[in-house]
Amino acid sequence: MSRTTPFFRPLATALALTAFVSLSACSDETDEGVALSSDPVVHGQGPGAPETFELANGMSVVVIPDRRAPVVTHMVWYRVGAADEPEGMSGVAHFLEHLMFKGTKTIAPGELSRIVARNGGQDNAFTSSDYTAYFQRVAIDRLPIVMEMEADRMENLVLSDAEVLPERDVVLEERSMRVDNNPRSLLWEKMNKALFPVHPYGTPVIGWEEEISALSTENAIAYYDRFYTPNNAILIVAGDISAAELRPLAEKYYGSIARRAEPPARVRETSEGAGQAQRVEHADARVQQPVVQRIYRVPGYLRAPDRDGQAMEVLGTLLGGSATSRLYRSLVVERQIAASAGSWYSGAALDEGTFGLYAVPAPGHTIEDVEAALDAEVAAFIASGVTQDDVDRTVKLLNAEAIYARDSQEEMARLYGTVLTTGGSVEDVLEWPDRLRAVTADDVVNAARLYLDLNQSVTGILKPVGDI
Repeated sequence: MSRTTPFFRPLATALALTAFVSLSACSDETDEGVALSSDPVVHGQGPGAPETFELANGMSVVVIPDRRAPVVTHMVWYRVGAADEPEGMSGVAHFLEHLMFKGTKTIAPGELSRIVARNGGQDNAFTSSDYTAYFQRVAIDRLPIVMEMEADRMENLVLSDAEVLPERDVVLEERSMRVDNNPRSLLWEKMNKALFPVHPYGTPVIGWEEEISALSTENAIAYYDRFYTPNNAILIVAGDISAAELRPLAEKYYGSIARRAEPPARVRETSEGAGQAQRVEHADARVQQPVVQRIYRVPGYLRAPDRDGQAMEVLGTLLGGSATSRLYRSLVVERQIAASAGSWYSGAALDEGTFGLYAVPAPGHTIEDVEAALDAEVAAFIASGVTQDDVDRTVKLLNAEAIYARDSQEEMARLYGTVLTTGGSVEDVLEWPDRLRAVTADDVVNAARLYLDLNQSVTGILKPVGDI
């Protein structure tokens, strides 16, 4: 491992000592009188009300104050993910995430993470179909250090074959470990591809092996130049800071970065799906426990009409989201034909979402037994309905989980980042509890009737080799 470069030893010390001076300094305009950012806007009320502003280069900024400890979570989100990749280059979004740690003109490869660690912090990154994000969690007086480094790699990433090609092998090995050696992941890939045969949501975030193998340094640089520009990014800082305190830092470190490109409209090619129920199977000698899964193609939370998004959120919890849910009580506790059963709604997407069901047969029972039981429970739910008391109880549970999430700076930053990069707004986050409380029993049953349509679903069977 390489050690800290001589340049960054004094820099880290100087930044740590001057952080609070930087936090208190304020510079709203350049010498020419041009505003470097818009005035902050407070959304909602209370000490934790989020604040937003925008830098002159188009970079959005969100501040989530949390004064309980002198710590901040610093995140930069890019409005680009695996679903935005050029055709034939699957995996380049995730690949570039790896390469963003390979250094700049002033930071050696891997040094960013080591500097964060030496300053008592943690850092990481993640890629989804719709976004890519990088984060650090540090003490408040170390915030300028990570802001300078994150801004540096937004503008000055240095890539060469010497760094890129070995990292491509790392990604291929990651795919081998996480997907190719995991039967359930292989089944999931088949199911997603069948559910989204045209839309890029059918392509795995990590990419197809043959396309990862063909990715080049030039591919990574072109993707970086096209999408990693401040007007395609959101800075989110949660913790012991206000917008007034963050604003001069954001202007100093991010405000000077020029736009490199105008990101294209996020319009993905899609289709209506197969229009009939589909089935895929995966048999594998490594499978010890068979499972049946089903995913339905449904509207994403923010694009669903009326209250359908909220209704599906309630439906996912009420039908199979806990040990007291309909599916679990019936299949696991009462009939004892399943070792586990449940459901979920995955609606945090720019385009379409999914609704899922699963069941694992108990000893002495078959895949056919639990699949028939799943179908029967869904049909009974739609036929018999649900009480408003059950809906209200579920809403209280979901809202309680949202309140508990406020204890985590990272969870709050992730929540806002996910919503803002998938077409939502700060208001969508703040209004979520009230929108949930408006859901009625009829809303939930109507959502089940409308969206749990076998003709818009894929059923996947995972089984040991030789099972029939």
